[in-house]
Amino acid sequence: MPEPGPSPAQSCLADAMALVGARTRLTHSESDGDTPSDFVPRSREEGDAVVGPTAPALERILRGPSGLGTAGLYLTRREGPPTPGEPEAPAEGTPVPGLYHHPVTQPDPVRVEEVSRRIKRWAVDEVQAYPPEWEDQFDGFSVGRYMVACHPDAPTVDQLMIATRLMVAENVLDDCYCEDHGGSPVGLGSRLLLAHTALDPLLTTQEYEHPWAESLRSDAPRRAYRSAMAYFVQQATPSQADRYRHDMARLHLGYLAEAAWSEADHVPEVWEYLAMRQFNNFRPCPTITDTIGGYELPADLHAQPDMQRVIALASNATTIVNDLYSYTKELDSPGRHLNLPVVIAEREGLPDRDGYLKAVEIHNDLMHTFEAEAATLAAACPVPSVLRFLRGVAVWVDGNHYWHQSNTYRYSLPDFW
Repeated sequence: MPEPGPSPAQSCLADAMALVGARTRLTHSESDGDTPSDFVPRSREEGDAVVGPTAPALERILRGPSGLGTAGLYLTRREGPPTPGEPEAPAEGTPVPGLYHHPVTQPDPVRVEEVSRRIKRWAVDEVQAYPPEWEDQFDGFSVGRYMVACHPDAPTVDQLMIATRLMVAENVLDDCYCEDHGGSPVGLGSRLLLAHTALDPLLTTQEYEHPWAESLRSDAPRRAYRSAMAYFVQQATPSQADRYRHDMARLHLGYLAEAAWSEADHVPEVWEYLAMRQFNNFRPCPTITDTIGGYELPADLHAQPDMQRVIALASNATTIVNDLYSYTKELDSPGRHLNLPVVIAEREGLPDRDGYLKAVEIHNDLMHTFEAEAATLAAACPVPSVLRFLRGVAVWVDGNHYWHQSNTYRYSLPDFW
């Protein structure tokens, strides 16, 4: 029996590499040292081992193509003339001591103000996501600064708004279904399923389509999901929209696992908690970085196992960042909130401080592995869309940390140092 040939995805990957490989390698050679550093993921700390390409290679590869003849690789332009990035400036707030992270340039204040204005109008007037008494919490979330920091290459404010609406919708659902604003683990599966149909529409008979459509306006999470998704599909390709639906199903599955533990008053093993966090994490956000940037990472390249591994590692690391910065906030909230430091301390019999510090180490290990494997993938597949996507994910990781560190309205650090 003859050996089976490569899968369609593998064949497409090989064809893409053959078409652009030589050009991209030449581009990288030309661009060494001449690319602005605002999109550059930093290398590891000195002395750390790097798997695959060296740390300087990581910087060179992930900052993306530039130089003569590469302008066409960026499929859309920013509004207005290009402006040089501001020098890196300390963010407000204190970073978690010992946490491996990269400073970022300050988000464009003009964009931050405009996105903040538009998203509040959408949340309050268009979808009635928040009652007036939550206004201070909405403002304190600083979602405009968050999304501008995570998507500095977005060509327009309209494209930034796509990510911002989705982020707010996800948080509305988390607040109302899972957390302090009426959330409960009881019956969560039913609520999540019905909300998910705002992203992945129900196909049914005419008799039952009308009551389903009416149900999408019945609560704030479904109104927000429905509206945010409608805006998203106007800009996204069908494969990008399907990718997002898949990632949101992953998120909802993670919510259900956490809810089941809450109902049973069960503290999972550390590895079980990390498995849950690979689903209940930020993954839907960095995986739309190409839509927000105005280009597409083709579905066959996105589906490659090595790309999926890089995305998962980045998403896991960013979610542990949330566990670390929200630690004291959650301790002050009613009930018991599971986060990585709490689970480590209880399951491994450690003092609270040692559990927290071990969670920092786990985050750092994930970050180092993410960066090394992203560099390996970029070197193996120097396709322009792959390089730009990897760079976008790395920038999202950095912007996520910046927002957590600088959001002193929401977060403060424990007194462990």
